[in-house]
Amino acid sequence: MNKSNFSIIKVTGLEMNFNLRKILDNISFDIKNGERIGLVGYNGTGKTTLANILTGKLTPDKGFVEKSPELKIGYLTQSIDYEGSEFQQSLSSEGQILQHSSELGLKKVYEWEEKRLNHLSGGEKLKLALSNVWASKPGFLILDEPTNHLDFKGIEWLIEELEKFTGPVLIISHDRHFLDKTVTRIFEIVNTKLNFYTGNYSDYQKEKKHRTETQMHHFEVQQRKKEDIEMQMEQLTAWSDKAHRTSTKQGRDYGNKEYHRVKAKNRDKQVKSKMKRLQSELEKNKVEKPLEETKVKFQFDSKGNRGKRIIEAKGLTKSFEERSLFSGSHFYINHGERIGLLGENGSGKTTLIKMLLGETSISNGELWKSDSLKIAYLSQDVDNLPEDRTALEALGFTDRENILRARTLFANLGLKEQFITKPIGTLSLGERTRVKLVDMLMREYDVLILDEPTNHLDLPSREELEKTLSEFNGTIITVSHDYYFLNKLCDKLLVFDNQRIKRVEMKPEEYFQKEQTAEPAEKKETLMIIENRIATILGELSLIDQKNPKYNELDSEFNELLKQKRKLL
Repeated sequence: MNKSNFSIIKVTGLEMNFNLRKILDNISFDIKNGERIGLVGYNGTGKTTLANILTGKLTPDKGFVEKSPELKIGYLTQSIDYEGSEFQQSLSSEGQILQHSSELGLKKVYEWEEKRLNHLSGGEKLKLALSNVWASKPGFLILDEPTNHLDFKGIEWLIEELEKFTGPVLIISHDRHFLDKTVTRIFEIVNTKLNFYTGNYSDYQKEKKHRTETQMHHFEVQQRKKEDIEMQMEQLTAWSDKAHRTSTKQGRDYGNKEYHRVKAKNRDKQVKSKMKRLQSELEKNKVEKPLEETKVKFQFDSKGNRGKRIIEAKGLTKSFEERSLFSGSHFYINHGERIGLLGENGSGKTTLIKMLLGETSISNGELWKSDSLKIAYLSQDVDNLPEDRTALEALGFTDRENILRARTLFANLGLKEQFITKPIGTLSLGERTRVKLVDMLMREYDVLILDEPTNHLDLPSREELEKTLSEFNGTIITVSHDYYFLNKLCDKLLVFDNQRIKRVEMKPEEYFQKEQTAEPAEKKETLMIIENRIATILGELSLIDQKNPKYNELDSEFNELLKQKRKLL
């Protein structure tokens, strides 16, 4: 038997309840060796709960999970709350973590002290956690939102590593691009049940649409049949009633009266028998109406009466102690543009956002903003909300009109009344993101700054957010590692590369294609130009004294050209 045909996990009759609410009901499936499965569904439907049951962190109320005692599960959780000391211990005990973290772009991580490890960005935490999981050499991988905070380079690395991994993988993700590239089977949790689809996320969307349309057709046929049956039942009931009325109108003639009474009784039996058959026919092969997709609606408002250029940078420079994020950068942003910020983790994207918000100073150069700008900012940090207050209390509105509007927005975002009246500390990350979104939507603004806006949002919410943002009249500046979201929304880029920020007049898809398909001849020509200039500088340096003011200028240009040459080689 082919090794890939073996089931490494078998789940039978799984049931899970929380606070008398059923989360999972009678779920059964098996996972074979080498399978790539995407687990999808709305936030709060039980995806992470199912993952925790598979790892043994939770015990189901009913049913059981069969797996080999020797099976080692590598589990990347959605919330990465590690302390610096935990990372430091891992780094000292697992040599392979260094290799994987280096491949993910974390250089010299072994030199980081606990103080540095206690102040990691979301991306750095995720990369170290992912390296830790990978280094444990698991036989089965469960990855819960693995691309949150990963830059595009990190996502591509993960896709390549998953191709090499021989064991099965279960991926909980709302990243459509990542699911399309990695999975060949979809598990969908809907209304406590598990539906199965073959293919990647795009295949799943097509098949789900086809199933829904087919089910709706059968439901409509059934409804027409039901109407016919109900009409027949009404007619039979009317005949039975008429027979009974006739039997009571026969005067004193007992024989005639008894005859009509027996006739009415027999008619009654016939009617009941017929109605029973019709009722049975109605219940047989009953088709339920397809569940309607939750309609998520975002409402934005922008007056849009601004001048054309709203932000401009000249020689913009930002450094932290001895580390330079970017320097000498020139760019501008016009009203109404959709700008995507592209760059590796740690290149300065979030720092630029903080500079635009006035939360971080510039080291050198200029950063001009129109004085009349009203900016709304959605950060990727959803843990800074007051955990002891409800969603409504956190917004701080006291007037009836704003409270009603906020309730409407929460409902449009799929947060029902029971969630908005619970303490924020009990809400999931996705539900907290919705609270922050509502807080943002309640205000009027000209510029939206979105830092990983789709993190923790389920797929329908992501798609609805894309549609709404495309209708927004103001300016959008966004950092996102959701390739589909970024490519659908943005038509201009600010690229963070080689410690510079440069404006690029193209969509992300065009930019990535250009980067991947750069002509070798063009690269060779660029190298030749750089090498010629290096030779010229070396000749000039050999002819002048180090005290000459021009010496430092030439030396600086020489070092910059060496960097460019190394990058091209």
